[in-house]
Amino acid sequence: MRLSSMADYAVVTMAAAARHCGGARVSATQLAEETGVPAPTVQKLVSRLTAAGLLRSSRGVGGGLKLARPAAAITLADIVEAVEGPIALTACVEHGRHDCTLESSCMVRPHWPLVNEALRGALAQVSLTRLAEVAQRAPETVS
Repeated sequence: MRLSSMADYAVVTMAAAARHCGGARVSATQLAEETGVPAPTVQKLVSRLTAAGLLRSSRGVGGGLKLARPAAAITLADIVEAVEGPIALTACVEHGRHDCTLESSCMVRPHWPLVNEALRGALAQVSLTRLAEVAQRAPETVS
């Protein structure tokens, strides 16, 4: 399993926004410059993250972007779901989906919601505060 590039970029963008938390608003252009994510991609992500209630956007003098709630109250699961939709390893558990040829005889299908819940729970344990921390480089060892 691997996150899409958009989900990955959303995490990087939100971590950069969180580092501005409590300070002045930040622009999408500034986030693009800080992260190296292309500006058009940041713009698209800002729209999705704002629609999901993770960012707040305001126009005009003093406008820009701010986290919609404290970084500690935003999780990796929130960010991924804002871009990818509900976290699920298989599509067969989605309501209204009946396109699997094994559906009528699948013995595993009843267990996927538990697996999906465990995955979402693990991602929900990682706060944006933690993601925004500047990683400390491990000291290099001398041989």
